Amino acid sequence: MPTLTASSLVPSSFRDLPSVVWTIFAGTIVNRLGYLVTPFLVFFLAARGVTGAETSYVLGALGAGNLLGPAVGGILADRIGRRPTMLIGLIGASAAQGALFLAPGVWTMAAAALLISAAGSTVSPAAYALLADAVDSERRRRAYALFGWGVNIGTAVAGVLGGYLAARGYWLLFVVDAGSMLAYALVVAVRLKDPKGARTTDNQVGEPQEKKDGIGYGVVFRDRLALLLLPLFGVQLFVYSLTEVALPLAVHDSGLSPAVYGAMAAVNAILVVALQPFATARLSKFPQLAVQGAGGTLIAGGVALTGLADGVAGYTVSVVVWSLGEVVVAGIAAGVVANLAPAHARGRYQGAFSWTWGLARFAALTLGVAMYTTLGPSALWWTALVAGTAAAVATAALTARVNARTAHELAA
Repeated sequence: MPTLTASSLVPSSFRDLPSVVWTIFAGTIVNRLGYLVTPFLVFFLAARGVTGAETSYVLGALGAGNLLGPAVGGILADRIGRRPTMLIGLIGASAAQGALFLAPGVWTMAAAALLISAAGSTVSPAAYALLADAVDSERRRRAYALFGWGVNIGTAVAGVLGGYLAARGYWLLFVVDAGSMLAYALVVAVRLKDPKGARTTDNQVGEPQEKKDGIGYGVVFRDRLALLLLPLFGVQLFVYSLTEVALPLAVHDSGLSPAVYGAMAAVNAILVVALQPFATARLSKFPQLAVQGAGGTLIAGGVALTGLADGVAGYTVSVVVWSLGEVVVAGIAAGVVANLAPAHARGRYQGAFSWTWGLARFAALTLGVAMYTTLGPSALWWTALVAGTAAAVATAALTARVNARTAHELAA
């Protein structure tokens, strides 16, 4: 009878990843377990007597912070290092949680919300850059897939935990959120280091280019291939973000209870957590942008199917389809961006990618909702299908250019 060991419990696609990747994975789960305040923010504000119009100011500030943080985080990751940037973001966001809870008025709440999202979103570019530093190009997709798996595991548990704590007092949400961020900061401080070997190589070989590129985002804006890929990824991320924004509107308009939306979120979490490691192992042998295109098409089709649903069964089918697409694309976009980046600019490339993600979510919250409420749901679902599929096909068409670029970098 075979012996059961700790390594045998780890999915095969992740077993050869270094300890740095596993540390970030574990810290991400801890951090996401405390992702509680944002989903319940509207309820917290209502309990504090904040009106609907005033709530929009706080939520708008929260969205604006997600555009500011990645841009700053990418620069800091390259300028002062990955680890210090992560610590600044985690500690700053933790302090902002306390400020939001104690804020006496709407504008101080909005300022605290801006700081929460801005500080929190500086962490991702640094973490992504650190993952790129730790593994070679062949394993980066799997490292980013593991990171995403950790996000989904933590988020799935947080969904249950948040409802339990909110019923017992909103202050518990803030305590757990702030505590989880400080716990992740402790992990970063104790267990992570900036890769000295990679930095030495950059200084010896790439320093003149680093000085030429400066510390801003000019290095990204001069990269024509990156400027082609990032908008395509952005369109696909916009379509995916509609699952958080338009799906609950559709469920509500169908006359179904909020519990149905909660069940749909649970279906998504279960599928992603259960299937992603195995899908990553099976699909890693295929051209990654082609896989991204196939997954992006599944997401677009699944989101569009929401428009045909009028009951629990229909919504379940649509969620299963786009969840499978989410499983397929896991880690690919971030891995491709990392492989395009010069070593000295990985933070800024990941900052640009994280900013693209933030912009996509902001567009879903604003443009997506506006289309749904003014032009009608059908217009939004058709837009998601056409734009998402077109972006997926265009992404796959860039496979040869990305492969040629990666081969050139490896040869260099």
